[in-house]
Amino acid sequence: MQGNYFDIGVNLTHESFNSDYRAVINDAILKNIKKICLTGTSIEDSKKCIEIANEFKKNLICTVGIHPHNACYFDESSNNKILELIKSPLVKAIGEAGLDFNRNFSSKEDQINCFINQIKIANDSNLPLFLHQRDAHDTFMECILKEKIKGKAIVHCFTGSINELYDYLDNNLFIGITGWVCDPKRGKKLESIIPEIPINKLLIETDSPYLLPKSLKVKNRRNEPSFLPVIFDKIANLRKEPRDELKHQIYENSVNFFNLSE
Repeated sequence: MQGNYFDIGVNLTHESFNSDYRAVINDAILKNIKKICLTGTSIEDSKKCIEIANEFKKNLICTVGIHPHNACYFDESSNNKILELIKSPLVKAIGEAGLDFNRNFSSKEDQINCFINQIKIANDSNLPLFLHQRDAHDTFMECILKEKIKGKAIVHCFTGSINELYDYLDNNLFIGITGWVCDPKRGKKLESIIPEIPINKLLIETDSPYLLPKSLKVKNRRNEPSFLPVIFDKIANLRKEPRDELKHQIYENSVNFFNLSE
């Protein structure tokens, strides 16, 4: 089957990629992963994302933002630092922003404050939002409804319920699906939800190095962008569209979400 893939979420600044990230990118490109978006999780991490993206300008873009785990480090200077970073033409979204009440590495108050500030930055800068939500759906929706996201936004690594999906779709959000759906146990409930995602709202991602599809026997357990076709194959098997049509539409969704010109 011909066509290209777009991995919308890769944590290439993770320490596991320190020694071979260039080889990882080149391998992905050879596997028809034409575009990759690196996700920023802190100010310093976002800077590294821009540096790596600059090495592969044809294939890489990035987000800049502060992950809820790092919300405790958000202060008055953070907004200005983000505004400075988004001057790079390779920065195509704000994030990874949102709430994570599963681990609470930052207090709920700090997470909410950091999240709302990043929604405001995205609104003011006309950039899409790359969103994270874990065990915080109700508060997450309260923040979104309060600030009224003006542009596009995607809930990345969606693993929620059908009601959560409908909440996101009702607010015009896009949905990112990872290798979670490939897990025979954890991804079982998600399997029944995949067909309910409108084809024009569906994007795919590896979230490398996390969430390695269970079917892959990789010695170091590290997920990589080159494994994205495995996730696509699983999703395609759960939906009714012709595979070529689905593949093309997901790629076009990604290009359009990040406002890229092809």
